[in-house]
Amino acid sequence: MSEQVVKELAPNGVLRVGINMGNFLLVTGKSPSGDPDGVSPNMGAELARRLGVDVAYVPYESPGLVVAAAGKDEWDIGNVGAEPARMEKMAFTAAYAEIEATYMVHEDSPLKHADEVDREGNTIIVRGEAAYGLWLAANVKNATLITTDKGEEAKERFMAEKIDALAGLRPGQLDDLEKMPGTRILDGKFAEVQQAIGTLKTNTAAIPYLRDFVEDCKSSGLVASMIEKHGVVGRLSVARPG
Repeated sequence: MSEQVVKELAPNGVLRVGINMGNFLLVTGKSPSGDPDGVSPNMGAELARRLGVDVAYVPYESPGLVVAAAGKDEWDIGNVGAEPARMEKMAFTAAYAEIEATYMVHEDSPLKHADEVDREGNTIIVRGEAAYGLWLAANVKNATLITTDKGEEAKERFMAEKIDALAGLRPGQLDDLEKMPGTRILDGKFAEVQQAIGTLKTNTAAIPYLRDFVEDCKSSGLVASMIEKHGVVGRLSVARPG
């Protein structure tokens, strides 16, 4: 590691990690000190350890707010899903973990598989700034896509307005089934949300270092051990090699 990498990522001796608190699979609780805990914070802590600096977590309610803070000197790395729309502001590693995204429908829906949803006449509702919302905005061709600012609003409108499909992460939808009677989850998926590490594009020495760091964490089994430690096996998967 060069001195330039440390200078770019932790110029003041502290690695500031932007954390999306809205992802319950990546942030599963709090540490004894009150800091966010989970796979995402642990990745930040491991990076700080290798850099030889302290770590500080900068929490955000949503991934969109992490991205919006790019260039405002609030964080040094941002742990969010790598989506093309976000690459205008940030450079990303390959994913270190993946989460399957699919649809919830009403029990009486004729839809059986995720591949059937993007068809003329169908409506889909989704939280627009989520990684899977950005993916749908770029890829839905035939159905009508409705976006909301908050996930709870999407759920409420899905139920109240009888919208055909609610897009989301499968693990979260599995938890919501009991809270949303008369619904079911479709087979298949429309995307895999890839959780990655992003930094400013100006950090030209740090970007390749971060990419190598993520690949090492995956191949060494470190990411898998974090997933097991935080009890999200089967809901969060180690991403394929970048």
